[in-house]
Amino acid sequence: MRRTAGSDRKRRSVDPDQTSRTVDRARRAARRAAEADAHLANQETDVHRPVSGRPAPDQPLRARWDPIDEPGRPRADRGKDRKKQSAVGRFVTTYGWRAYAIPVLVVLTIVMIVLTVQSHQDGGSDRVVDSDPDAVRNTNVRDETTAIGAPPKSVPLEQLPAGVLPAGGPFTEKGAAGYHVVPGTTTRVGTGGQEYTYTVEVENGLASGDFGGDPTFAKLIDTTLANPKSWIGDGTVSFRRIDNGEPDFRVTLTSPDTTRQLCGYEIKLETSCYYPPESRVTLNEARWVRGATSYQGDDLGYRQYLINHEIGHAIGFEAHEPCKMNGSLAPIMMQQTFGTANSEIMALDPDMKANRDFVCNPNPWPFPER
Repeated sequence: MRRTAGSDRKRRSVDPDQTSRTVDRARRAARRAAEADAHLANQETDVHRPVSGRPAPDQPLRARWDPIDEPGRPRADRGKDRKKQSAVGRFVTTYGWRAYAIPVLVVLTIVMIVLTVQSHQDGGSDRVVDSDPDAVRNTNVRDETTAIGAPPKSVPLEQLPAGVLPAGGPFTEKGAAGYHVVPGTTTRVGTGGQEYTYTVEVENGLASGDFGGDPTFAKLIDTTLANPKSWIGDGTVSFRRIDNGEPDFRVTLTSPDTTRQLCGYEIKLETSCYYPPESRVTLNEARWVRGATSYQGDDLGYRQYLINHEIGHAIGFEAHEPCKMNGSLAPIMMQQTFGTANSEIMALDPDMKANRDFVCNPNPWPFPER
């Protein structure tokens, strides 16, 4: 019997295991293909839009990427909690510690300028007789009946330590009665319209060797009054010495005993004064010879002070003055015989208006810078 091909195919049987394996291989291939597609998709996503919002490290930056536009990252509103700085705040921020130093330096500069101007105005080089209301001239001083310039009341000596007479050369404690005029005259000195005439006199009985003799005494009076630093310095007064007739005042060297009779002896210290009833400028020989503690051995300077101070009373400056500026030259009408510290001279005049702490330097002239 003849067999055909179709009949042979029908008779073949199908192997189930082989079929299962084939299906599994197909599934695995499909799964691998799907995983590969997913992997490629993920890589493309990472390149174009990273999870972090920034490009991957191995990728170039792209201008189209803007971190501000990323979702979930809102931009902070800087003006919400911040106040606008003032001009002062910006200045401090810019200059730091210098912003504080600059105003301080400006204030210090202004203070120094003010102090310098005040020092110049109050210093000893200024016209001291015009710096105080008390320094007003009494042109009728000759009409007074009591001594001018003498201590007004008793003061314990311990309050005037600088007023004690220094040790030194001898002098005559008590002279003889009367005075004698030292011969000699001068031409007018100074340009002031008010001329004062004066004589130079010495008490009788004084030992000439103690004070240097009459001519030496008279010469120092003349040269002192002719000095531009003396009272002629401001052009108000002038002086001329005479040796006969009636002078405006008599510059007289007197013993301590006579001085006490004319000037008083309220305090037990050697002093000098102007005695109007006799128009006598009384210069105590004890002071002329030994000087004053405040002048520290400068006998010439003290004698010039003594002349100018007491003649200052004779031409009308009755009141005494305090030290007006600490460390400056003392006013000529300050009682420098008793010291140049206000704390000392104010013991003589407690009502004097002055700073008790001020201390001046000795000064023998009314106009020391002329």
